Amino acid sequence: MPRRTFDRSTSNTGNVIDMKTKKPVEKAALPIICERIRYYREREGIEQKELAKALGITGNSISNWENGRSRPDINLIPGLCRLLHVTLYELFDMDDPTIRLTAVEQMHIDTYRQLSRGNRYAVDKLTDSLLTVQRAEECRDIRQLPFYDRKLAAGIGDPTEFEDKFTPLFLYADKIDSRADCVFGVNGDSMEPAYHDGDLVLVERIPDGADLKEGETGAFIIGNETYIKNLGKDGLHSLNPGYKTIRFHDHDIVYLIGRVLSILDPDKDIARPDDVEKYMAIHGDR
Repeated sequence: MPRRTFDRSTSNTGNVIDMKTKKPVEKAALPIICERIRYYREREGIEQKELAKALGITGNSISNWENGRSRPDINLIPGLCRLLHVTLYELFDMDDPTIRLTAVEQMHIDTYRQLSRGNRYAVDKLTDSLLTVQRAEECRDIRQLPFYDRKLAAGIGDPTEFEDKFTPLFLYADKIDSRADCVFGVNGDSMEPAYHDGDLVLVERIPDGADLKEGETGAFIIGNETYIKNLGKDGLHSLNPGYKTIRFHDHDIVYLIGRVLSILDPDKDIARPDDVEKYMAIHGDR
């Protein structure tokens, strides 16, 4: 950080006369901390007595510091820095090893310090908002899909009600099929080895069921049960040979939820919490 220089308003010579040379003795330079206390106090517009009261010391202590007659007690330094809005490094005119600022950055800092408390608050809020938007824009594209609580091959009530029973699931858009409309969990082993118990599957909704072709895997509701099965000419087929084909009867009501597209990989497809937080910050509940 660039160091400030201070103009001295008084002469460098004092009233003491050297008896040998008969000339005034040159004044000793003030310690840098004394100069800087005066400079930062005046910059903040604080009177000496006001600063002394805030620090809990006598009224003439500040004057003694600024004139070099005494130094602040080390226990007062943190409070002094806080009241003068400076760092320890600035107060002692030392370079801060943790900070490397460009000239433009230093200019912005100096300008910020001249602002009133209210205007500093406004700048802080604006900066926070800009950072939130920037982080969200840098985040990978995310899709929010409904994850239905009822698992395929588990019981369900009225088929028309399941659409209201879901929680949002945030997925990386570049990792999932763009046709996906929702996510279901798999329950049981009837579709092994392709689908396992606990798998999450992407489903493309097909309200009328006309587009699901023979041999494709779909999510179905039959009566009071939901299933993930392959569509066949004679009914719904399991991949596990231990399960019988579900055949349709005239009185059966078969409801097609949609086409099963693929299985989610939780480690790669489901968005990390920090990315979801960024996404929600800019997109909200959309």
